[in-house]
Amino acid sequence: MEHTLVKGIINSLIFSGVGIFVLIVGYLLLEKMTPENTWKEIVNNKNVALAIVFGAFIIGISIIISAAIHG
Repeated sequence: MEHTLVKGIINSLIFSGVGIFVLIVGYLLLEKMTPENTWKEIVNNKNVALAIVFGAFIIGISIIISAAIHG
């Protein structure tokens, strides 16, 4: 029983790490494709529309990663 529990915890940590890595890589790729530094635009210029778009992007990629992990 303990072996199964430990294996499940390790698998969860591995998949979580891979999911977070893929999310960060996706964000960095989108950041490279946009003409301006989006983080500065959101923070310094208080661009709410851009913040909403990036929030939707992060939620969308997170849903895709979650579905891939669950199978």
